[in-house]
Amino acid sequence: MRRRRLTAAASMMIWLTGCQGGFEIAAPPDDVALYSQLYPYYAELCAVSQIEKKPGFGVDTSGGIGGHTVFYLNGACREGDADYPTLVLCTDKTAVSAQGVGLSVNAHFQNANWVATEGRDFFFNGDLSPGERLTKTAYDRTQAKAEKMGIYKGVVFHPEVYDDQPAGMGRQDFEYEVSIATDYAISFGRDRYCGRVPVSRGQMTKMIDYLNATNAIYRDGKKEFEWNVLENNCSHLAHNALAAAGIWDEWETDRFFLISAFDFPVPKNEFVNLMRRTNDFDISDPRDVFDDDSARQSLIENERLPMEPGALAEAVPVQQANDIYDTQPHLIFYDNPVIGPYEYRFEDIFSEPRYTDIKANLLYFDGLYRSIKAERLSSSPLKAGRRENFAAFATKFYDYVDRQSVAVSLRLASITKLAPGGVNWH
Repeated sequence: MRRRRLTAAASMMIWLTGCQGGFEIAAPPDDVALYSQLYPYYAELCAVSQIEKKPGFGVDTSGGIGGHTVFYLNGACREGDADYPTLVLCTDKTAVSAQGVGLSVNAHFQNANWVATEGRDFFFNGDLSPGERLTKTAYDRTQAKAEKMGIYKGVVFHPEVYDDQPAGMGRQDFEYEVSIATDYAISFGRDRYCGRVPVSRGQMTKMIDYLNATNAIYRDGKKEFEWNVLENNCSHLAHNALAAAGIWDEWETDRFFLISAFDFPVPKNEFVNLMRRTNDFDISDPRDVFDDDSARQSLIENERLPMEPGALAEAVPVQQANDIYDTQPHLIFYDNPVIGPYEYRFEDIFSEPRYTDIKANLLYFDGLYRSIKAERLSSSPLKAGRRENFAAFATKFYDYVDRQSVAVSLRLASITKLAPGGVNWH
């Protein structure tokens, strides 16, 4: 317990080195159905703000300005007959509304690292209709639906979680009460900034395998999950699931405290990192791709690169017509307080259309692929010791660029059919 308290105190000091701010993004409208037609498999890492709950509405679940990370997988489903959170690929028989799961890591859990909520809409919006006010009635209705869905089926909470359980409230009701807007119905109490990344069926399978294995070590209770902001937090899971898909390198968990204190994933930083990795990683020269270990391996194993068309940013504010939560929550960066590169990078993402608009994104990649095909291989030397493997890799790289160039052209052509009238969507 002493180590946990020291870690928490140090963590808070580190969180507070960041810059904080409210929701200031003028985000264009989102059309998930259209996006899903173009990219049926995708992952979405979301940095979500703190919770500030108004008094008089149940248990106080207000949280810190470091926020939270949640992770949505389109094309993955919760295994229906499993008595514990387990993922599988969705099938053709799965209802469209349920063809995806939202994942959340919570310090409450003892025998699980994460839980899964079925359906993108319920995961983010709860049982709230478009334009409906978040009242106590809608709040209670959403909790009742979540209980019926059995989000915590097979999940054991740490005993100390129940110290705050009000007299007269059942244990199961309490579990769903303290978890709403954190594990499900995210937008009830939190702003969110999401990076949406298309993946292949094979990459989705690898993420599912990684996530199931991560939970499995806690399932029988012999090893307990211990959330730790520095060593194993909510951002570690999403980051490492994307690493399993070849997006970037894995972020090691449970490292020595003094190492982790200066190098740990932060929700809002991770959002920026993902958008830069998937939109700004330089693929103009295959030598640079070859020298990036995770990119090279992903092309070899997945026939994909981290930087691909369709990786878009989304910003959605907390439910504004809201009786339950404060509508101006905060979310910080872990950033240099003087030069603040994350703040500037964040602003760039929401000022350039190619990061948020699918047509602008596809047009950017169309031009990039044309340029790569025109220039082909430059004469710059390859790093010593790698030449013997590069020729085959370069062939694979240019084959990949040719395929992607065709795919981008087809998707650009299809946008007009999917969104008649030239609707601007992302």
